[in-house]
Amino acid sequence: MLKIHILGIAGTFMGGVAALARELGHAVEGSDQAVYPPMSTQLEQLGIALKQGYLPEHISDDCDTVVIGNALSRGNAAVEAVLDSGRAYVSGAEWLRDHVLPGRDVLAVAGTHGKTTTTTILAFLLQAAGREPGFLIGGVAEDFGVSARLGGGGRLPTPDSRLPFVVEADEYDTAFFDKRSKFVHYRPLVAILNNLEYDHADIFPDVAAIQRQFHHLVRTVPGRGRLIVNGHDERLREVLEMGCWTPVERFGFDAAFEWSARKLRGDGGAFAVLRGGEELGVVEWPLVGDHNVLNGLAALAACAAVGVDVAGVIPALAGFRSVKRRLEVLGEARGVTVYDDFAHHPTAIATTLAGLRAKVGKARIVVAMEPRSNSMRLGAHADALAPSLDGADAVVFLHRPELAWDAGKVVAAVRGEARTVADADALLAALQAIARDGDHVVFMSNGGFDGAPRRFLSLLREG
Repeated sequence: MLKIHILGIAGTFMGGVAALARELGHAVEGSDQAVYPPMSTQLEQLGIALKQGYLPEHISDDCDTVVIGNALSRGNAAVEAVLDSGRAYVSGAEWLRDHVLPGRDVLAVAGTHGKTTTTTILAFLLQAAGREPGFLIGGVAEDFGVSARLGGGGRLPTPDSRLPFVVEADEYDTAFFDKRSKFVHYRPLVAILNNLEYDHADIFPDVAAIQRQFHHLVRTVPGRGRLIVNGHDERLREVLEMGCWTPVERFGFDAAFEWSARKLRGDGGAFAVLRGGEELGVVEWPLVGDHNVLNGLAALAACAAVGVDVAGVIPALAGFRSVKRRLEVLGEARGVTVYDDFAHHPTAIATTLAGLRAKVGKARIVVAMEPRSNSMRLGAHADALAPSLDGADAVVFLHRPELAWDAGKVVAAVRGEARTVADADALLAALQAIARDGDHVVFMSNGGFDGAPRRFLSLLREG
């Protein structure tokens, strides 16, 4: 047994690494700067000691290895102490590759959008097929109650019994000492390429740089494996044109693709699944939006690639409950439905709102938006942000001081009513003044949002 300290343990990926290390029997401790649900809740339930702040003294002297998250860089006090001490350190992706993935058939889910949901659907389907998959998801899966597990029902992989492991394959860089994308470490048998857009402006100068990283992933998939690729995505087609040595199956709404979907309901809550033009079954589930239809279709195609009877598992999706913070309904009070959503890229915002609009019809949609991602703070998506909110009737932006771009310009371009506020308290006050019976209020942020979604619901209930 090893003793491990994880720097950045409250992040969705590193929190999953912590859960896997604990399941393997290692002693785990960690520290982080910002701690909030759902990962803080998971760590607490696992009994993992967590300290606030990146202080050198938070790392126990008897730790064998320090696992360093990609949010930390040189100049961080804890990082400097680790380097000066000469103690062993690795990235989270390296640790996963060396301690969890050997002997397992890895199914990796990559893409600018939809990684977390698709990874969760894929793990859920493999579970429905009796495969007992391991997984690491960038969020807490409602159907599993955790973000990561080893799988196998307690069994270890053997040469004759390779266990499936589903991993959310992020294109963000690995660590301050390894600037490759995390997904190049995973060596998948099956890789889903959901989509590819410009994002992560803090590390990628242009979309071509992201395409190169995706091609590095393509290079690692063996010839006996499978690439499941969004057939509508031009940038992914360009990635494959750089070289491809693995069978490719396309998915989408085009009947000419190897895997296609035919919507039976406008909101995406029901769709037929076709393989080579032959209908395999009908999905009826609680998710909405064309993006989720594609997520589900990709997951079904990946299941088929590892021998699952797709027609046999399609009915299970009726009971799928998705992931926390993916248009998660927190509750309803005074006729107002409150949602918590992770969307932070303009495309994800637009598709999420389109799916909700298809579900709620003419009811008002109010968005509380925290532009928090590195790309948002740098202004990389400023021009696309207002059009992405066309599906909302009213928008309140939490405009923190570190936002480098002109929020006033974005607010002026929003189709519906829009305003900015300086802090979470002002945001909640503005929403209380706006919201009325029948509204759907969606909080959108990839951070903790100062607990605003649940605070707002409590205010409604108290009122």
